[in-house]
Amino acid sequence: MDSDEPRADADPDAAGEIRQEDYRQTRIHKVMQLRDAGADPYREVRYDRTHGAGEIAPLFTQLEGQRVRVAGRVMAKRLHGKAGFADVRDESGRVQLYFKEEALGAESYHRYRELDLGDIIGAEGTVFRTRTGEVSVQVAEWVMLAKILQTMPDKWHGLADVDQRYRQRYVDMLVNPEVFDRLRQRSAAVSETRRFLDGRGFIEVETPVLHAICGGAAAEPFVTHWNVLKADYYLRIAIELHLKRLIVGGMEKVYEIGRVFRNEGLSPRHNPEFTMLELYWAYVDYTDIMQLTEDLVVHLCDTAFGGRSVRYGAMELDFTPPFARLSFDEALLKYAGVGLARLGTLEDIEREARRLGVHIAPDWGYAKALDEVFKEKVEPNLIQPVFIYDYPIGLSPLAKSIPGQPGLCYRFELFTAGMELANSFSELNDPLEQRSRMERQVAEHAEGARELDEDFLTALEYGMAPTGGLGIGMDRLVMVLGGTPAIREVIYFPQLRQK
Repeated sequence: MDSDEPRADADPDAAGEIRQEDYRQTRIHKVMQLRDAGADPYREVRYDRTHGAGEIAPLFTQLEGQRVRVAGRVMAKRLHGKAGFADVRDESGRVQLYFKEEALGAESYHRYRELDLGDIIGAEGTVFRTRTGEVSVQVAEWVMLAKILQTMPDKWHGLADVDQRYRQRYVDMLVNPEVFDRLRQRSAAVSETRRFLDGRGFIEVETPVLHAICGGAAAEPFVTHWNVLKADYYLRIAIELHLKRLIVGGMEKVYEIGRVFRNEGLSPRHNPEFTMLELYWAYVDYTDIMQLTEDLVVHLCDTAFGGRSVRYGAMELDFTPPFARLSFDEALLKYAGVGLARLGTLEDIEREARRLGVHIAPDWGYAKALDEVFKEKVEPNLIQPVFIYDYPIGLSPLAKSIPGQPGLCYRFELFTAGMELANSFSELNDPLEQRSRMERQVAEHAEGARELDEDFLTALEYGMAPTGGLGIGMDRLVMVLGGTPAIREVIYFPQLRQK
C-alpha cells in the first residue's frame, strides 16, 4: 500500500490560478455529467450510518475486519495511481477512507478521482489499519450525498479573514474546528444553565419580545412598526418587568433565557442582539442571589468548560469559590482614591474626575457621571471574580433602598477580567416609591426612560413579595469562561456592518 502522507499536488484546487467563478462553473459541469450518467449528486434523501467518523479509531479493537457505514465531508484527498485516500469528517470527528480501483471497479473509482474537497459522501467498507498504522475503512461501495459548488478555503491557511469568517460562519466552522468546538461549548453552557436552574426548582417561561413601552434597563431600543395596530413597538431591551409580573401572579422561582436587543455599537464585548438570562426568586434577597450566581458560575466551569482556571488573554482567572466581595464605596476608595462621602454632588464628581483624568460631558447628570468614574477607574482593576455590592440608588432605579444608608440600594454586580458578568437587585416592591423613581426618570429622560409602564406599576400595587433578581449576558459569560477574547467568537451569527 502507498504512503498515507498527502501530496502537494493531490487536489487541483491547490493551483490557485483559476478564479472562484471558474471553479464553480467547473463543478456545475460535473453535476450535469453525473446527472447524465444517472448519478444525481443530490438524489439521496438519507444515508444510514453505523458509526460516526470519529468513532472508528477509538473502537478499532472491536471493529477491525467489520463492515461499517460512515458519512461526512471530504476534507482531504490523496491519489496514488490505482488507489487513493480521502479524509472524511462529520460532527464526531474524522476517518480515513481507502479507495482501490480493483475493489470498486473502474467507474466508481473514476468518480472518486473526480471528488472535490467539500463534497459530502457516504461510504461502506471494512475497518483495517494501514502499513503506517492509521485506522481506516477500505471502501467497498460509496455514494455522493451532496456536491460542493463553491471552493473550500486553502487547507493549510484556513479562513483567516476575520470579516469573512463572521459573514460565512458555516465555512468558518468547516475549516476551523476550534470554532465548531467553541460554539458547541456555548450550547453546552446554556443547557447546563437550564439544568442547574431546573434542578433548583425554577420554572422556565417565555415573555414577549415586542413591547409597547420600553423599560427594564438603560439602553436605546430598536423600533419596529405593527401595521395592524398602526403603532410603533420596541424590541425588548430587558426581560425584567414581565418576569416580575409573574412573581406578582404567584410564581416564586422563574427564569427566561432569551434574545434581547439594544440599539448600540459593536465591540469585542458588545453585540446589539444578545442572549440574556434573567431570573427572579421570591422571599430571598440579593445575598441569596449572590450565592446562587457563584454556584452557577462554578457549575458551568466544572461541567461546560472543564475547569475553574481560565486563561483569558494575558490574564489567568481563578473561579474557585468563594469569590471576593467589595462594596461600591470600598472599590472607589481602593482604586480611585475617593469614596462616596466626597462625591455627594455632581460638582464633587466633576472635581474628582478632573483629578483622575476622566471625561465628564457637560450634559451628564450625577448618576451617569458617577458611573463613568467607576467604569474608567475601578472596573479595569477587577480581574479576578469579585462581587461589587451596595450601589447608589441613582444607578439602580429598580433596586430596593437600604434602610439607614441614604442613597444606597441592595444591588450587586459580578466582575471578572475588567467587565461585568452579572447584575442583581433586591427588587424594589414598594409601588409608590417605584412610581416616584420612574416619574423622575421620565422627567429627566434618564436611563433611556420614555414613558411610564402603568401596567407594571399596577401589578406592583397588587403586591410583590420580597424578591431577588439576576441578569446575566450569556454571550459574555461564555466568552470569559471559554477564554475567548471577542464576543463574536461565541455567537453563531454575529451582527456585522453591511458591505
